[in-house]
Amino acid sequence: MMQSSTTPLSAHSPSGLAAVQEEIARACREARRDRASVTLIAVSKTFDAGAISPIIDAGQLVFGENRVQEAKSKWPALLQSHSGIALHLIGPLQSNKAKEAVALFDAIHSVDRPSICEALAREIKSRGKQPELFVQINTGEEPQKAGVAPQDADEFIAACREKYGLQISGLMCIPPVEQAPAPHFALCAKIAARNGLKNLSMGMSADFATAIQMGATHVRVGSAIFGTRTVPHA
Repeated sequence: MMQSSTTPLSAHSPSGLAAVQEEIARACREARRDRASVTLIAVSKTFDAGAISPIIDAGQLVFGENRVQEAKSKWPALLQSHSGIALHLIGPLQSNKAKEAVALFDAIHSVDRPSICEALAREIKSRGKQPELFVQINTGEEPQKAGVAPQDADEFIAACREKYGLQISGLMCIPPVEQAPAPHFALCAKIAARNGLKNLSMGMSADFATAIQMGATHVRVGSAIFGTRTVPHA
């Protein structure tokens, strides 16, 4: 498996992107999956427009950001100069940022509590825009990490649909760093299957090949594409 985080690549070169694309294709072949069934989300958090533009020019059109405010500061200009871009919010969302998130992002991967459901439902109705929504599952039940506990997932997904009228596209998870990711990916896939959800946002630079084997439809890759981050990011 590619351990790209230990091999920094230039943020201004598409070589990292090409390597990741090749690894995704290989993982899909090994899993006997159609390459088109996996969407690569290039995680551009902390990188500026100068680093992102070459990746767009190399053909990457789907990007992920962790913070609404950071995305607002750099993406409007990039969206004006490049067509076909899809933005995914993959970090925690605060209720008071729901309006801006719905306006800017095409997908939100961090639906995890009633207050977010209420805010998103209100903004989706108000703007008439329907971003793709993922419920975040805290598969490791880590207290410091956002997400719904696995045992509460079915009830929460049902509430998203029935109480708040949200169209849930899939699930997202971030396994504990110190644990093997495969069991966490398997748990997330199991929850998705029993709730009729087809999309799974799983896997990052060090483990996306494993995630693809476990059924990931979206992989979130940053350092393997852009190189090591030099800007601190909480």
